[in-house]
Amino acid sequence: MDVSPLIWWLTIGIASAVLLVDVLVIGRRPHEPSRRELIVALGLYIGLAVVFGIGIYVFSGPRYGTEFFAGWLTEYSLSVDNLFIFIIIMSKFAVPRQYQQKALLIGIILALVFRGIFIGVGAAAIENFSWVFYLFGAFLIYTAVKLALEGGEDEDEYEEPAVVKFLERHIPLTSRWDSAKMFIRENGKRVATPMFVVICALGTTDLLFALDSIPAIYGLTNEAYLVMTANIFALMGLRQLYFLIGGLLERLVYLSYGLAILLGFIGLKLIFHALHENELPFINGGHHVGWAPEVSIEVSLSVIIGILAITTVLSLLKSRSMTEAERDEATGPRSM
Repeated sequence: MDVSPLIWWLTIGIASAVLLVDVLVIGRRPHEPSRRELIVALGLYIGLAVVFGIGIYVFSGPRYGTEFFAGWLTEYSLSVDNLFIFIIIMSKFAVPRQYQQKALLIGIILALVFRGIFIGVGAAAIENFSWVFYLFGAFLIYTAVKLALEGGEDEDEYEEPAVVKFLERHIPLTSRWDSAKMFIRENGKRVATPMFVVICALGTTDLLFALDSIPAIYGLTNEAYLVMTANIFALMGLRQLYFLIGGLLERLVYLSYGLAILLGFIGLKLIFHALHENELPFINGGHHVGWAPEVSIEVSLSVIIGILAITTVLSLLKSRSMTEAERDEATGPRSM
């Protein structure tokens, strides 16, 4: 896929402009968004992603259009799962509802920065070392197994990242919220507010999420431009999704298992691809392995859609038959 530097810069510029508008709007008027505001914004972001994917399909070919949609759906589904942790962080630090938008927006900006770094590193590694697909595949399979084993555990047992514990011990903090500011003056001394700690918690969590999401999407496309745009579109609507479907998240009781199957599938796909491109001397004498199947992007997209659809339907059916107490026991309290 041939993407000119102009297209790269235009894409980055437009994404930055959209984020800047969000920053200005929320910075001037911190508030809890209305349902209408959320639906309009989320519909706009999803619509833009679909139009963009169709544009890639038309102007760059079916292969790249399909790769974008597969990557976008995968990143979006992983982002939905990440919302569980965001909700727990907001609850643990008792973030006032009117300030949660700012915290989420800064968290999303940090996520874009971290993922941009990982995308660049991943692209360079893939370009120079074909065996990196073995590492990506093994990591995703490990993550899938871990996610499946932990799927039924109480996710409300959130443990603060080490960096947050360090900050709480070594910098002056106040328990007072002040218009979502991260630093204020109290008794003549500059202190950090709870918002600063929340931002650090979200940023650290974003860094860990990138370790899963970037290898996953590189299992679907090697095009750094598609990897970047799929991540941008998946993250842009995350803030609205957080406020809009908080109640629905409680009902997705099988989401962790569905994502485990999804990551396991992509991990195996990466392993098979690595076997096809094998250059490691201790595997088949450094030659490619002919028996390993090559999973097409069309098959991948069908599997992704199928897994997400089945997971959602089964979750909603199960949730409908469960009492509220049983749902909390199965998923952990996740409401905002």
